[in-house]
Amino acid sequence: MKLAITGKGGVGKTTLSSLLARLYATEGRNVTAIEANLDQNLAMALGFSPEEAQSIKPIAELTDLIEERTGAKPGTQAPFYKLNPKVDDLPERFSLTKNGVRLLLLGAVKSGGSGCFCPESALLRTLMTHLLLSKTDVLIMDMDAGVEHLSRGTTESVDAFIIVVEPGKRSIQTAETIRKLAQDLGINKAYIVGNKITSEQDRQFIIKNATNFEVLGFINIDPNVREADLKGISAFDNAPQVIDEIKSIKTRLEEISQEKS
Repeated sequence: MKLAITGKGGVGKTTLSSLLARLYATEGRNVTAIEANLDQNLAMALGFSPEEAQSIKPIAELTDLIEERTGAKPGTQAPFYKLNPKVDDLPERFSLTKNGVRLLLLGAVKSGGSGCFCPESALLRTLMTHLLLSKTDVLIMDMDAGVEHLSRGTTESVDAFIIVVEPGKRSIQTAETIRKLAQDLGINKAYIVGNKITSEQDRQFIIKNATNFEVLGFINIDPNVREADLKGISAFDNAPQVIDEIKSIKTRLEEISQEKS
């Protein structure tokens, strides 16, 4: 099961990523979680302490490594560099495991944005390709509101492209934009999870306005999730009701996977 989770900033994609990762890990699955955005909050959401989280360095910030593997200095528009650098040893070297989840921070290319033709972008895309094509049991990617690091040719390895939304027009509009970006890469398996739900009216708003998507499920607002954030701990250990909602979403994902196989 290889899942890409994205959405507008602040909708709760990191919460969903961490809860799914922890849930799969409780089943004894081999879980790798990928932080592929600038926020870098996934470590604490998974239950890593602040000290442990700080010890994991984003690949995009390892300038010496990028230059070593690509032959060009990061932040430069080098005329020549390796487009397919060696990356197979990086997941083991630069990851940390806790609660059964192995975490790897990709970070983001800060110069040039998505689509940047630069050494760091080449390394990150090659690494993501390696991860998608590997035999990892469960791979969960917490991504920005876009498809950075993904490339055509490996997208068939993504079992589901999950866009987290909240009740609101702007969130749905962002989901549509992401869906179109994903389609450009050949990803047609885009689904929605509704988060921060307070009422049946919120559910119906998302269903009515997200007509181009299948809705995998909903996550209600839970004060225990916010409390976990304030304490710097994983919501998995603090919000049992939310876990039941995540289990329903996971069950639907597995049903979809069986239907397509």
